[in-house]
Parts: sequence; structure tokens; C-alpha cells
Amino acid sequence: QVQLVESGGGLVQAGGSLRLSCVASGRRYHENYMGWYRQAPGKQRELVAKITSGGTTTYADAVKGRFTVSRDNAKNTVYLQMTNLKPEDTAVYYCNTEVTYSLGPREFWGQGTQVTVSS
Repeated sequence: QVQLVESGGGLVQAGGSLRLSCVASGRRYHENYMGWYRQAPGKQRELVAKITSGGTTTYADAVKGRFTVSRDNAKNTVYLQMTNLKPEDTAVYYCNTEVTYSLGPREFWGQGTQVTVSS
């Protein structure tokens, strides 16, 4: 099992910045990636950004140039630096990871952290 604990959400004005953190624990010998998804009210959960164990990053078009995903393997932590925030970034942000075990890959999710951007 893998546990993910997010922190760093909050209320910020448009144009501001926030940094989210997610600490992972548990059996993760063959982790494929860690990343961030978000879900706004009435909308489906969507990928924001992810980073592989080798450091390759992927971003949603809506956040390219404003958000940066990074990781500190020594701390088992993934970060999401969010700048120039917009009201449409308001959502619950979830940490996500995929780990491959002998029976195949499994996904794990954090409990989510609220990000609210006021106009």
C-alpha cells in the first residue's frame, strides 16, 4: 500500500502563487510517476501535471508556463509550484502515483487539498 499526504492548498488572489506538496510512504519500489490532478465542482477530474521517476514531465495545456512539477526523491515528495493563478484554477487538487507490483500497476490517491483563487 502507498499513502499520499498533500499540503499547501489555500485561498489566494488571482495572479498569486501557491506551492503544493505531497509526501509518499509505503511500498514504492517500482514507481512509474507521481503527479497532480484537480477536480472543480461539476467537472471531471483532470490531469494537471506529472513527473516520472526519471524526471520527465507532462503538463496540461491550461497550466503550461504557469505551473511547475518537481520532486525530491530523498524526501519522497512531489511538488506543484503554481504561479499566476487564475480563478479557473480553483479546484480540489489530488496527488496521484502509479506503482508497478508483481500483479501489475496500481494507482493511489491522496485525500485532496482545496485551492481557491479569488478574482
